Amino acid sequence: MSIKIGQSDKLNKLPPYLFVEIDRAKRQARQEGRDISDLGLGDPDQATPQFIIDKLYEAAKDKDNHRYALDSGMPVLRESIARWYKKRFAVELSPDNEVLPLIGSKEGIAHFPLAVLNRGDYALVPDPCYPPYKGGTIFAGGKIYLMPLLSKNNFMPDLSKIRATVLRKTRLIFVNYPNNPTASVATDEFYEGLIRFALENNIIVISDLAYSEIYFDGYRPRSLLEFEGARDCVVEFHSLSKTYNMTGWRLGWACGNSQLVGLLGKVKSNIDSGIFQAIQIAAATALDSDESFVESMRVMYQQRRDVLAEGLKSLGFNINLPRATFYMWSKIPRRFGSSIDFAKMLLDKANIVATPGIGFGENGEGYVRFALTVSVDRIKEAVERLKNLEK
Repeated sequence: MSIKIGQSDKLNKLPPYLFVEIDRAKRQARQEGRDISDLGLGDPDQATPQFIIDKLYEAAKDKDNHRYALDSGMPVLRESIARWYKKRFAVELSPDNEVLPLIGSKEGIAHFPLAVLNRGDYALVPDPCYPPYKGGTIFAGGKIYLMPLLSKNNFMPDLSKIRATVLRKTRLIFVNYPNNPTASVATDEFYEGLIRFALENNIIVISDLAYSEIYFDGYRPRSLLEFEGARDCVVEFHSLSKTYNMTGWRLGWACGNSQLVGLLGKVKSNIDSGIFQAIQIAAATALDSDESFVESMRVMYQQRRDVLAEGLKSLGFNINLPRATFYMWSKIPRRFGSSIDFAKMLLDKANIVATPGIGFGENGEGYVRFALTVSVDRIKEAVERLKNLEK
């Protein structure tokens, strides 16, 4: 006789995680022996640089690194993060109380609402968005207020549209530029207005900056912490996942307002036991390295971007050439009823995986996201498959 098992109310409130179904469909297609071009996954296809792997190997052999790690992270990593922020953004951070290493930025973003939200408090969440913004809010007992990201606003939220009754109960707002999934970038004017808005309404800003190092055509993304007033209301999240092809290593950080960083640290000290020290030492080596690897990565992604954009435009897709990220966000052809229908057709008839926009939220409907995480040759092959569909 087995017990009755049911989901918690919070799990029941989570939106469907479409990516699980996408992974299932990919596995099935591969089991059938089909040659899949995966333009759906935001996971770099290149290896972590060898000098980082070598440092991990060296550090992993040291038995002193086999013990529990400090919850606050190793000083060597926190100091490297602070140096990197100063070099990259001219932002001074105290490694003692303004930097907190994370087991990937995803876990920090998802855990942060636990530190500041009470039941019934609102979080302002962009839509479409990276799913943990919504999940973290729900697990913390908060309420989600969606801010539509629309093409007419260059996929930036219109803060003036948020109702006063909502603002009175709002504790935090999520922003993510360069943006996943739309690949849009923020203007200085938007950031300046966002900080004024946050200070006037006593709202914490969560800035997700995971894609800041993938940029093109002379554009160079800024940190929100560069702007006046940001240190009073902003906690910013960053990651080595995309910059150094370290998605599986799980290493990121939070930085900014010392009180906000400290509150997240208090949550984490009750949940995890820190990051394997050998990984922290290797991450510090990555951050202290020169720009040569990252620059070569940008060149590679720009080549892929240009090839895919040219191919999609030749087929009539409505493409805005992204200035950052390794994504391309496109409207689906009019004859398809939904983004899921279009993505299913791509997989069934062309063996191409793309991510339906609805997977990122209701305002993503009508769009599809392509990822530049396959080689130029595979991108050209995918375009040819699309052309054959048109015949």
